[in-house]
Amino acid sequence: MQTNPTYTSLVAVGDSFTEGMSDLLPDGTYRGWADLLAARMAARTPGFRYANLAVRGKLIRQIVEEQVDVAASMQADVVTLVGGLNDTLRPKCDMAQVRGLLEEAVEKLAPSCKQLVLMRSPGRQGPVLERFRPRMEALFAAVDELAERHGALVVDLYSAPSLADPRLWDVDRLHLTADGHRRVAEAVWQALGHEPEDPEWHAPPPVSAPPHWVARRVADARFARQHLLPWIARRLTGRSSGDGLPPKRPELLPYEG
Repeated sequence: MQTNPTYTSLVAVGDSFTEGMSDLLPDGTYRGWADLLAARMAARTPGFRYANLAVRGKLIRQIVEEQVDVAASMQADVVTLVGGLNDTLRPKCDMAQVRGLLEEAVEKLAPSCKQLVLMRSPGRQGPVLERFRPRMEALFAAVDELAERHGALVVDLYSAPSLADPRLWDVDRLHLTADGHRRVAEAVWQALGHEPEDPEWHAPPPVSAPPHWVARRVADARFARQHLLPWIARRLTGRSSGDGLPPKRPELLPYEG
């Protein structure tokens, strides 16, 4: 791998993880790891261009149909693709179909860019991860195999102790905090061959006293009311949190922060 390479453009493809939820900015928009990565890359390269086609809630079929051809046509230096995890969290999931769609995406994107970046997505500790772990690991096995075949990089976030720590996850328990996104940006930055800015991004935060039992139960109740029940309702009605939403940065334009 080239050390401290110069890349002139970045296109990010995916779902809410790449859109940047829950790294909320004061104006109500989301930042996230892809924006942070673009900012670092732009600081090194005048005229650096960036597009982010990710939309929350998208399944891998929607990513392929709505984002992949657009991303490939941009001919960017670097393309990141993270998708399929939303599929694994559905009550019914055809993993053979997910793998086939992921393969289709990789086969289109890899020849269109200098470097395709795939990821083994992070997952916090808890019963939800345990329930869906076999599907997630099947997805990651497909990611590894496709990366080897097509010369893509794989950023392993799934094995990072820091990103399994509940403190790095927002109250919805589905999306990373600002610090979590910062660590993902650092992981991709290093995978692309740049000198580390945080060599210990994978290490969890310092040990802190766990919250009191009552505080945990209050948090559980709030999570169920504000996030879990609406999420279940969307699954039952076939709706998505991203229905009708456009990509955050649909065109490959100079990044200005």
